[in-house]
Amino acid sequence: MAPDPRDEGVPVSVKIRERLVAARKRFNANDNIAEFIQPEELEALLDEVEVKMQGVLDSLVINTGNDHNTQNTARRVAKMYLNEVFKGRYVSQPPITEFPNAEHLNELMIVGPLTVRSACSHHFCPVIGKIWIGVMPNEHTNVIGLSKYARLVDWIMGRPQIQEEAVVQLADLIMEKTQPDGLAIVMEASHFCMSWRGVREMDSKMINSVMRGVFLKDSALRREFLSLIPGK
Repeated sequence: MAPDPRDEGVPVSVKIRERLVAARKRFNANDNIAEFIQPEELEALLDEVEVKMQGVLDSLVINTGNDHNTQNTARRVAKMYLNEVFKGRYVSQPPITEFPNAEHLNELMIVGPLTVRSACSHHFCPVIGKIWIGVMPNEHTNVIGLSKYARLVDWIMGRPQIQEEAVVQLADLIMEKTQPDGLAIVMEASHFCMSWRGVREMDSKMINSVMRGVFLKDSALRREFLSLIPGK
C-alpha cells in the first residue's frame, strides 16, 4: 500500500496516538501499545525521541557539542527507553508455551525470586527488586515453563510502573494464561525516587502482595506460601 501523502511530515508519535484514540484504547505509562505500532515505525520513534531528548539536554544548559561525555547521550537515552527499560510498552507479549496438566498436579508451586527491573511513573527513577509467584494448579490448569514466568515479569515490569498496579497487572496476566485455583504474588523493591532523591532513605523498601482464588479463602495456604519465601 502506498503511503498516504497526508502523513508526510507528521511525527510518528502523532500517528500512533491517533490510532489509539480512534480505537478508544488507553495508553497510560504502564500500558502496552505494540499492536498500534507498525514494524518500521519503532526506528522512526527512536529518532523522534532522540531529537526531543536533545532538546531536554539543551534546556538543561549542557553543551553536548563540546562535552565528549554527552555528545551521544540523547541517542543513548532514547535507545534505553524504547529498547530496554520501557520495552514492555512497545513490543508484543513474549510467546508462552502452555502444556496441559497431564499429571493433574494440585500442590503449591512457588517460583522466585525473580528479578524486577522497572521505573517509577512519577520520576522515571529505577525500581529494583524481587518477586515471588505462588500457583495452586488444578487438573485444568495450563502449565508454563519456569523461565516463562521470568519473561512475563520482565514484560510487565519493563514500563513506567507503580508497584501496586504492576503486581495486579502481572496477576491478571498469569491468571488468564494458567487458570489456576489460586495465585499469590509478593514483590519487594527499592525505589530510587526515595533513595536517590526526596527523603534519600537508602534502606527503605516496599513490599506488597496480591492473592487470588484459594489463597484468599484459605489462611493456612497463605501462611504456607509466605513461610516458604526466604526471609519473609
